[in-house]
Amino acid sequence: MSKKLLTGAIGAAILALGADYAQAAGTLDSVKAKGFVQCGVNANLAGFGSQDSAGGFSGLDIDLCKAVAAAVFGDATKVKFTPLSAKDRFPALQSGEIDLLARNTTWTASRDSQLGFDFRVVNYYDGQGFMVRKDIGVKSALELSGAAVCVQTGTTTELNLADYFKANKLEYKPVVFEKQEEVDAAYNAGRCDVYTTDQSGLYSIRLSLANPEDHIILPEIISKEPLGPAVRQGDSKWFDIVSYAHYAMVTAEEFGITQANVEEMKKSENPDIKRFLGEEEGSTIGADLGLPKDWAVQIIKAVGNYGEAFERNVGEGSPLKIKRGLNALWSKGGLQYAPPIR
Repeated sequence: MSKKLLTGAIGAAILALGADYAQAAGTLDSVKAKGFVQCGVNANLAGFGSQDSAGGFSGLDIDLCKAVAAAVFGDATKVKFTPLSAKDRFPALQSGEIDLLARNTTWTASRDSQLGFDFRVVNYYDGQGFMVRKDIGVKSALELSGAAVCVQTGTTTELNLADYFKANKLEYKPVVFEKQEEVDAAYNAGRCDVYTTDQSGLYSIRLSLANPEDHIILPEIISKEPLGPAVRQGDSKWFDIVSYAHYAMVTAEEFGITQANVEEMKKSENPDIKRFLGEEEGSTIGADLGLPKDWAVQIIKAVGNYGEAFERNVGEGSPLKIKRGLNALWSKGGLQYAPPIR
């Protein structure tokens, strides 16, 4: 066996041992032992996961990571971020390099069954779309036959693109790159006619272009893209914690609990609110999850309710100004719905 092969085998074995150790100990235990949550994120998608010049991270997915840290430690700063490409994100989770993947990742059957991951919550309901330059005069994706299309490899986007053009008997030339910034640069330089990715991503990417007003997002949505966090299979306690970090944000919005009023709401006489905020005597919800009794309070203090996080990162309070749409609460015509926390 060559030295190169041996090194590769040893490296793979070490990664496997690391992942096995985290699983055997339980991810929550290993997170507590090291004192922080390691979260795999996007560093280049404004509104969801981006890094500024000072090294700080922000976005809807970033807030979910902070929420998990707040629930576990009562401190949202006890999280470290690992920027990952679409290609690298799954090996990083499989190997145990990260505890949690929150990188605008679509929940699919194959990712659930083949990759050894668990998905449950959707923190953004999305769908794939197309962006083009206004001056090409296209108003519909059905007019794109023969176009060169920029797309990122290692994503569901590639397959959706192929399926859509085949189903509609359209020809196209894929212009494929591994990294998102490479796709951005190619489209900006005119190397392709069309940019395709999740529609939310197109709103973000358009802002970064030299002349955003020269580009339009076509009306067609060609796929379902439920975006949410993923963890390794076989660790139900950690799976529950990550899931209920999101559900706590949704529940807080349902109850009208915000960053500004959470302390006042702890005095509520509503039994559901008292239970949710850890104020009901004898409630074991926090302990059952492996968390402090005020875990939900700590999440709300750190990042606010789901509506606050949405508006701040991608909604009307952000440069993207995306409407709530499918991401409104179920009671307001959307799909965001949390199971009763009781």
